[in-house]
Amino acid sequence: MYKVIKAIEFCYGHRLLNYEGKCRHLHGHNAKAEIELSSEELDERGMVYDFSEIKQSVKKWIDENIDHVMLLNKDDEIIPILEELKERFLAVDGNPTAEFIAKMIFDQVDSLGFPVTSVRVWETPNSNAVYNR
Repeated sequence: MYKVIKAIEFCYGHRLLNYEGKCRHLHGHNAKAEIELSSEELDERGMVYDFSEIKQSVKKWIDENIDHVMLLNKDDEIIPILEELKERFLAVDGNPTAEFIAKMIFDQVDSLGFPVTSVRVWETPNSNAVYNR
């Protein structure tokens, strides 16, 4: 099995509901997503996929949808305030944990037609979450 991994850095904010630790408060992260694509065979260029093609599609989606965006549970009571202030946020159907974000990116990469097998999101330099096929 051949594998390639493309790393894409982005920033996001969030807070977690029903959580007693520090992450219950609004805060931000400088994150990195590692997108792993796999194939049994290489293409005519000798590649699983061209890194620039991954970057062009996936980084564009990340930049437009989650980079410098506040990711919040759809039930978060701060959403009306952010709407009133015209701040960027994305309301999601769960707690916007690193695990949730990894799956969200995985699903998007998959929907773009890439042979994705794993997405790892580094929330900090020492902590990451992975979603695998």
